Parts: sequence; C-alpha cells; structure tokens
Amino acid sequence: MKRRNFIKTIGIGSTLTLAGTSSIANSLVPNYETWYNRPMRWAQLTLVENDPGKFDPDFWLSYFKRIHADAACLSAGGIVAYYPTDVPLHHRSDWLGSSDPFGYLVKGCRKMDMSVMARTDPHAVRQNVYDAHPDWIAVTANGEKRRHWANPDLWVTCALGPYNFEFMTLVHQEIMERYEPDGIFSNRWAGHGVCYCENCKQNFKDFSGLELPRSSDKFDPVLQKWNEWNTFRLKELWVLWDGVIRKQKSTSRFIPNGFPDKVITGKLSDIVFTDHQARSGVIPPWSNGKVAKELRASIGMKPLGGIFSVGVEEPYRWKDSVQSEAEIRVWVAECVANGMRPWFTKFSGVLYDKRWLETVAKIYEVFYKNESYLRNIAPLARVGLVFSEKDPNYGNKGWQQKSGDHSLGMYHALIENRIPFEMVNSSLLDAGHLKSFKLLVLSNISTLSDQQCDQLRDFAKSGGSIVATYETSLYDENGKQRKDFGLNDLFGISYDQKVEGPMQNSYLRLKNDPVTNHFHPVLQGLEDAYRIINTIYQVKVLPKTQFPEPVTLIPSYPDLPMEDVYPRVPDTNICGLYLREIGKGRVAYFPGDIDRTFWQIMSVDHGKLLRNTILWALNENQDVTVEGPGVIDITVWRQQSSIAVHLVNLTNPMMMKGPFRELIPVDLKVSIQIPEGTKIKGVKLLVKGQNPKYEVSNGKVVLDVPQVSDHEIVALDLG
Repeated sequence: MKRRNFIKTIGIGSTLTLAGTSSIANSLVPNYETWYNRPMRWAQLTLVENDPGKFDPDFWLSYFKRIHADAACLSAGGIVAYYPTDVPLHHRSDWLGSSDPFGYLVKGCRKMDMSVMARTDPHAVRQNVYDAHPDWIAVTANGEKRRHWANPDLWVTCALGPYNFEFMTLVHQEIMERYEPDGIFSNRWAGHGVCYCENCKQNFKDFSGLELPRSSDKFDPVLQKWNEWNTFRLKELWVLWDGVIRKQKSTSRFIPNGFPDKVITGKLSDIVFTDHQARSGVIPPWSNGKVAKELRASIGMKPLGGIFSVGVEEPYRWKDSVQSEAEIRVWVAECVANGMRPWFTKFSGVLYDKRWLETVAKIYEVFYKNESYLRNIAPLARVGLVFSEKDPNYGNKGWQQKSGDHSLGMYHALIENRIPFEMVNSSLLDAGHLKSFKLLVLSNISTLSDQQCDQLRDFAKSGGSIVATYETSLYDENGKQRKDFGLNDLFGISYDQKVEGPMQNSYLRLKNDPVTNHFHPVLQGLEDAYRIINTIYQVKVLPKTQFPEPVTLIPSYPDLPMEDVYPRVPDTNICGLYLREIGKGRVAYFPGDIDRTFWQIMSVDHGKLLRNTILWALNENQDVTVEGPGVIDITVWRQQSSIAVHLVNLTNPMMMKGPFRELIPVDLKVSIQIPEGTKIKGVKLLVKGQNPKYEVSNGKVVLDVPQVSDHEIVALDLG
C-alpha cells in the first residue's frame, strides 16, 4: 500500500513466513483441503448425561446443514462416554442403553462432508474411579483428595499423572480406532493449579530436585520452577496424545483447549481455538478481538477458531441461558473481523430456548455467501501493540497494581481512534515477525530481556518507530529491577530511582513552540487546552539529550479547601512526553501511566494525546480512514485476490457493560488506499449484499457505507 510496494511486502509468488513457525504457509494460497484449514463455520454440541434417548440428533444434523456448518465438535468421552466404550472405568451415560449418539452424529456429519472433532473432558471422575484408583485424584495443599467444586459427587483428577497419561490415552485410542475423527479436542485437560498427589511430588522432585511449592507468591523461585515443569509436563501429554491419534489416522490432531504458552501452542498446532465464549461483568465487546490478536501473534496465520456461547457467561453459570441477538451478533462480528472462524457452542442437546437458532443461522449465512473474502492471507495493519505472556502484575508496589489496565487502556485508545493494529508477542521480536510493522507500542512492557531490548533497537535502527509508557524495560525477564531502563538509549532518558504518585490534582501543561508559535502535532485538537489532567503515577526520569517540550508537568497542589485550590508551581521543564527522531524512525516515551489512567478514568484528552502521539510516531498515511459517528473497530485483511475492511460498530450504551439490548446503526464514509500495482475490479458491501457507488481519487477508493448496525465488510476485488 502507500509508502511500500504491497506485492513485495507480502511476497506474492514466494514463500510466506508469518508468526509461529516457518511452515505455517508455503505460499499465498494455503492448502484449504486439509480438514483443519477447510472449515469456516463450526458447530459444537456438548451433551449432558441424560441427553441420550432424550434429544433429537436428526434435528441438530438438519440445523448444521441449514446454517452451512462445515465442521462439528461432538461430545465423545471422558467424564461421560456417549458411545459404548469398552475401556474399564470409562463411565457410560446411564441413559445410553444400546445407543451410540456420538457415532450417529459423526456418521451424519460425514454425509454432509463436515470435518469432525471428538470432544473429551478428563477433569473429573465418579466414586467408583476414586475407589479403584485414588492415585488418579488431585490432592490439595493440606493433603485432602479434591472434591469437585461444582458437583460434590465427583472427584477432580490430577492432570499430570497416570489418569491422563494412561487412562485417557486408552480412551483417545479407542475413539480413534472406532470412529477415526479428524481430531480430538480436550476440555479442562490441563489441571487446576498445583496438585500435591504422590505422582506430582515425585515427578516434580525428579525434574527440579525440589518439593512442591507452598507459596502463591509469583516471585517464589519454587513456584516459578513448578510453572516451568507444569508447561513441560503438559507438552509431554500433548505430544503423547497427538502421537496416539496420528498413529491411527495420520491427518488427525490433538487440539487442547488452552495451553500455558502461546508460542509453544503455535509450534505444536495446526489449528487453534479460543475459548472466550462471551463477556461478563464489565468486559468490553472488543475483548473477543483482543484474544484473537494475541493468539495470532503467537501462531501466525494458522486457522484460528473463535468459540462463542449462545448462552450467558456469568459466574453463576446459567448454562441453559440464551444471549440477546444483538450481543451475539457483535461478539461474533469481533470474532470474524479479527480473523477467527466462528464456532458456536450449545450445552445440552435439548432445547429450552430456541431464540438463538435464527440468530446464528443469519450470521452464518452471510459468512457462507462470502467465504472467499474471509480466507485471509495476512493482516495489513502497520501498528503492533506488544503484549507479554508474563504475569502482568509484575511487582507488589502500589504503583504496579492493576498493571493489566495499561494494555486495556492502550487497546481501547487504538480502537476508539480507529487505528488498525495487530498484537505482537514480546517473545517474538525478531525481524521476521516485525517486518510488516512500522510502529510498535510498548504499553508498560516492564519486563524485557537484554536480547529483547536489542531486538527493539534493531527494529528502530531499521526505520521502525516506538511508543512506550511508564516502566517499560525497567525490569529484566525475571522481574529483577535494573539500575536503568533497558532501552534508556532509545528513550533518551535515564531512571531517576523513583516513581511518583498517586499524583493528586496534578496536570499536564500543553504549549506551543516559543520560536514558531506552532503547536506540535501531538497536540492536535488540544490547542485551546492550556492544560489537561495528569496521569496517576509517573516515573521520575532524567533526560540525556535535548527534547521539545509540548507537554510538561504541573506538580500536585491542594484540592481542599476550595480557597487553596491553585497551582503553587504553574509550570516546569519536566516533560510529560519525550519525543525524538532516530534515523527514519521516531520514539515517544510517556513517563506517566497514561494508558492505565485512560482505562480507569476514560479522559477524552488522554485519548486524543495517545492518538496524536501514535500517528506522529507512525509518520505515514493510514491505509484506511473512516469518518462518521460512533466507536468503530477497524481491521484490514488481504486475501488472494481481494482486500476486506471490517467495520464493527461498537456504538452502544452497553458497550462497557453487556449485554447489548439493540443495535444502533451509524453512517460511515470509508477511504481505502489502493495497493500499488493493482486495479480495482469492483467494490462490495458483503453484509448488506450490495455493490455500492464509489469513487477512485488520489489512489484511494472512497465510498459511503450507510447504516452499519453491527458489522459490515467492505471488499475490494483486485485486478
């Protein structure tokens, strides 16, 4: 696109290497014939024990056909077997009789040429299993066998011992031998915290020479070693089950529901799913897209499914509930706009509420008709928001609490300001993973190794830009504080051994250049604001070079009594934003926790300052701009012969506290840069099913997109 030769950037006609492993794709035309890459619309039916003989499997097969589902995940075994198992202690449903509901559904799905995954759940067993093998049961820290937290008739199994490694291996082998599914998907397979059973005690001691950890302090070296062992052991289990499955059917795969390390997930998986089924509490709707971005940053362009529940996902577990249509539509829109393939899940084969059926049917119909525009090759965002898989609460100091709010605030600011972006895993900062980005945003990425700091320097030397906040790089990869920022040379400042705050009644002074009388671009839209509220905390730093001073600190002053509310120091030369240019790149550093403060306070001024700083550092025209009211999440994707711009309308009074009651349409004007060396053959609005009027002006396609309710996809067919 503009400022780069798009064809060369993504390597048409050559090998495409994306995040994850070098074998993710061999060309720009992925092999869609594999069972895991072909499906675009998933269905999951999670049976309950009394479903056999009570539910109507033909209804579900008919529904799968109606909605054009091309893959299904079906309950097979584990806690309950839904087929006539012969594995000792594998509990058959008490309602099973001589039936085989799993086998019946598998056969029906295959008649419709659907990919089929068997679902297992190994996390709990009944009393007879406990009696026969008490060594299979998880043990609490005080030495008690662990009862199930939701159903006291069940016992929780140890995920890292013989129950999984031996018993569930036999179950998976039997399922494969009898039904040869395309894969086995295991739910709750990875355990529930530290288990103190004899197997875990011995295995951990053999691995580390240590006793099991007794502390929940994340800085406890024994707990850190246990986390390492836990990941190692689960990887062993993954490889074991995958080997058993492939031995029976070479194309089949084991697909775990979740794994502690996203990068390892990317290396071991051919297909991955996110189990972020719906929002609860104050989770924003864009949370579904955030989960997708984080996982794709770690696995590359491997197929990624987004599991969504048709029911309510609240702590009180109303599993037979139904979401509102508007809530489902927006959640799924975020799923597809961010590169996931939708996967609905229904608990119980019996329908207590049918209202969701038509909603999912309408959503899937649109995606079915426009499948080619959803087979993405690569995202086209130039901004990368870096995230770390390490515990975001990296320290115990007051100024380090709620540190997850940094990334939430920055994520929301990017969406609110309509800046397309992707996530970047801090473990994957090599040139290959960063080559598509012009700007990296380090939202208080406090813990970075020396190698990671060097990789970021290399990115800047190659012309990349960086925006960083707060304590970024002040700690090494083990959480140990450095004497100075690891990136102090890049930021042009040094740590002055203090973090100030909470800064009650403090402000940021905004001012023009005293020589030119012009305002810096970071202050666009704030020219009439003499000052704005400051952040809550601020790292004290010492500049090592000269900086412009468009934003400076006004220190705290009394906020009571009202007669005393006036600044004692009206201005300083202490910068609230450090800006510098390095070669072809730019660096911006906020010493304050502006991202976290933005999330907690939602100051409009902070949103503008973040937007302006990001665009200043990016220093290139955006390939997609959208005008019009509302909160719009924008993602941009390249397909083999098209570009798709997704517009997800989050404009709603229930945006920050669901569920949506209704959808509120907005009218938008969209401008899309035409890739160099290509011509526009046509423009479509895929959700509306229309061919809109458009203009080509200055290398851009410009069109009106009226009445976007939840989701619209502007597709450009390229010649």
